[in-house]
Amino acid sequence: MKQMRNRKSLLLQWGALCVFLTAFSVAPLFAAASADSKTERNTATAQTGQAKYVFLFIGDGMAMPQISSAEVFATARSSQDVAITKLGFTRFPVSGLTTTHDAGTFITDSASAGTALATGNKTLSGVINMDPGKTKTYSTLAEYAHAAGMKIGIVSTVTLNHATPASFYAKVPSRSNYYDIAVQLANSGFEYFAGGAVNQRAGKNNDQPDALELAKARGYVYVNSKEAFTALKAGAGKVIAVNATLQDDGAMPYELDRARGDLSLADYTRKGIELLQDNPHGFFMMVEGGKVDWACHANDAGASIHDVLAFDEAIRAAVSFAEAHPRETLIVVTGDHETGGMTIGFAGTQYDTFFDKVALQKKSFIAFNADVLSPYKKNTTRERAALSDLIPAIQEAFGLDYASLSDFQKEQLEFAFQRSMGNEIERPVAEDQYLLYGGYEPLTVKITQIMNQTAGIGWTSYAHTGVPVPTFAKGVHQELFGGYYDNTDIFRKLASAMNLTAALR
Repeated sequence: MKQMRNRKSLLLQWGALCVFLTAFSVAPLFAAASADSKTERNTATAQTGQAKYVFLFIGDGMAMPQISSAEVFATARSSQDVAITKLGFTRFPVSGLTTTHDAGTFITDSASAGTALATGNKTLSGVINMDPGKTKTYSTLAEYAHAAGMKIGIVSTVTLNHATPASFYAKVPSRSNYYDIAVQLANSGFEYFAGGAVNQRAGKNNDQPDALELAKARGYVYVNSKEAFTALKAGAGKVIAVNATLQDDGAMPYELDRARGDLSLADYTRKGIELLQDNPHGFFMMVEGGKVDWACHANDAGASIHDVLAFDEAIRAAVSFAEAHPRETLIVVTGDHETGGMTIGFAGTQYDTFFDKVALQKKSFIAFNADVLSPYKKNTTRERAALSDLIPAIQEAFGLDYASLSDFQKEQLEFAFQRSMGNEIERPVAEDQYLLYGGYEPLTVKITQIMNQTAGIGWTSYAHTGVPVPTFAKGVHQELFGGYYDNTDIFRKLASAMNLTAALR
């Protein structure tokens, strides 16, 4: 009995000692947590004001597969480790998930997605800032901001009257009405347009007043050289800056094809900041990485990955500005939809990926067509054409070792080559042709597909898909962008952060 009492007493003493030691060791943790909570409360208090400088970055066609593949690639370039090198924007403190369906389909296009982001309204694919009946027009976030005194910048790697940039200043029943959109660009009064060219600026038949001349008459300065662009300074007035080097349909070159010293999306973002920031009411800038989408339409993972990395560099320019204006800046990054049904994983490689193979690619699909395949087709008769003529150029452009390919892969390349040259072994029905090559140059698409497959990257489509896209936020009112919400909510969240009460009525 006495032994039991002594044992009980020892246990009680030991328990008390444990409680004391635990309290002593954990106390600093509670203090730290309390301090962190206090910091968070102070930060939240500091962020209750209006976002004065607002960036909306839109990766066209960019969802998690495009982002993740760029992160895996960034690691694979320098290491064999199974790890992820996060991009700058995927380190943002707040992230959410955004649905993308439009008024008529679960798989949106850039026009209806742009309308949702810019106005908070659903519409049909192909329609820009009008209701599904195409009778009512919607005001955009950029227009509300402009009316409130903010300066506006619209930047894109594709043409400036393409669907996404147009969604912030135009209202048309069809995104194909390029001339009407160009005229509305000239009439917008927005302070800064930059990146790609203006498509069909004199109309589809080149018989209309030049939209850029209309813009100049309304006070815009037009520059299309690096020297003139670099010379632009604050106080330059309204600017339309078109890249000196243009690629497919007037867009900026893919990052893979950008020559050393040529302007980048980051350069256009930095210049926008320089020209727009001298304004007591701040600015709103929409920056689009538009050719992520174009690369994924063509199933060119290398071109997509490098454009995502260039997009990240442009975002870093905004982050550098935000570091000097932390209590007044909001940066939001999202996609309008996913393109291509891209995935990290291919049946032929099972659980393996080899992203170092992507690093061997030196040209985009469009540059290979322009530099190699098109001249060859022009100068070589069908009868004399041979795939062996192009093998050295294919290896140089894509790093694809023809000798290491399987017999089946070689047969696929030969078959695609014959179709590109017009010597189709079997004339396919249109649907078969589309499923194989998506309307692109057969040989080039087959090269990129084989390249991607050997790296462990797969595709399901040459068009858009209906999966949600991630949204990332940093800065004033960043907390609004956490959770799972619709793309129309991004308009409302931005309008709330910017205190645009007219937009929220």
